[in-house]
Amino acid sequence: MQAPIAVTIPEAVKASGMSRTSIYEALKHGHLTARKAGRRTLICYADLEAYLAGLPAYQAEA
Repeated sequence: MQAPIAVTIPEAVKASGMSRTSIYEALKHGHLTARKAGRRTLICYADLEAYLAGLPAYQAEA
């Protein structure tokens, strides 16, 4: 199955495993970009992937 070009906020939550609040915070701070199509807020899947790839890696404490 091919990844979609853009996803809605609820779809971004499911795809990323992040909370709805975290998605909106990333949008608010400009770390993630969204587009508006009428009343729908869409996030380009490539932008979501790039945002997740840019998050810091988990470092286990010694």
